[in-house]
Amino acid sequence: MSHPLARAKTLVVKVGSSLVTNEGRGLDVEAIARWAAQVAQLAKLGRRTIIVSSGAIAEGMQRLGWTRRPRTMHELQAAAAVGQMGLVECYERCFRGHGLQTAQVLLTHADMADRQRYLNARSTLRALLELGVIPVINENDTVVTDEIKLGDNDTLGAMVANLVEADALVILTDQPGLFDADPRRVATAKLVREGAAGDPALEAMAGGTASELAKGGMLTKVLAAKRAARSGAHTVVASGREGDVLVRLAAGEPIGTLLRAGTVPLAARKQWLADHLNVGGRLVLDAGAVAALAGGGKSLLPVGVREVAGEFQRGEVVNCVGPDGREVARGLVNYSSEETRRIMRRPSAEIESILGYADEPELIHRDNLVLL
Repeated sequence: MSHPLARAKTLVVKVGSSLVTNEGRGLDVEAIARWAAQVAQLAKLGRRTIIVSSGAIAEGMQRLGWTRRPRTMHELQAAAAVGQMGLVECYERCFRGHGLQTAQVLLTHADMADRQRYLNARSTLRALLELGVIPVINENDTVVTDEIKLGDNDTLGAMVANLVEADALVILTDQPGLFDADPRRVATAKLVREGAAGDPALEAMAGGTASELAKGGMLTKVLAAKRAARSGAHTVVASGREGDVLVRLAAGEPIGTLLRAGTVPLAARKQWLADHLNVGGRLVLDAGAVAALAGGGKSLLPVGVREVAGEFQRGEVVNCVGPDGREVARGLVNYSSEETRRIMRRPSAEIESILGYADEPELIHRDNLVLL
């Protein structure tokens, strides 16, 4: 089977902090120049590239003369605001040397969660690619709060891949790829050459948030690949220290770890639903409701809900979990949390008698629900 990146026309490339900074102390201009040169080569081959780049806070610290990373939110945001100037200027200068224009795009989860802003960002990025412009994307750290934070640039890269329906997500790091154990601690750790994005075994191998592997970033990359696969994007996790790694990957050379996407990507609207990181609440379903959703493409009815957690209004996105607590779906709910608590476990025919009205017979219509 040929390497999917050999056929990829649109790539999202996430470049980690260690690859664009001098050990966290300001930008590595020569490194950014090398990335620009590789992307320029891809452009000559008809490949379109979006860059998701870290480095703003490190550059801001350098410009402000700070030797230690600040801990308070307002200081981090100040560093990001100062550093964004240098980061974008550096990318712009390096790409201009190859006759290419760049554009800065800053995103937050709020941009993804709002349907209109999501579509606006999608249209803007697609227009930039059509114009031959190289978008340089980062999370908008100058205004972000925990409530709207995307969390990390692996996740951001996956969401951008979904946004533009890219063919591939390339996560460049300081490691050769994903390993079956932490190579810093286990001498016999083996590189995982290929796998299926979304394979539960990969997540189990990466461990939970308390594991050493997760702290090293392996889990975020596995989950990013799973997210990117929802729109049909394959993911490669590879070392940014490899010479001409982007050009070689685009030529089909097997470098790092390839996590293949499934064959059926989600429709665009359901992809938007799947991309919600912060949701309004949680519905605990009984086994029958889980089976109906998973097996029959059914809508969620109130009778299948056992418990309601959190507070939400009509039209918000909520999680649907099974009896074991595992998320099985999410969707746009037709009733508020207060109303849902009153009609749960009851047949749809009784909604009007309980609430005094019945907007919809379904709690979540199948057109507004995505299975995970």
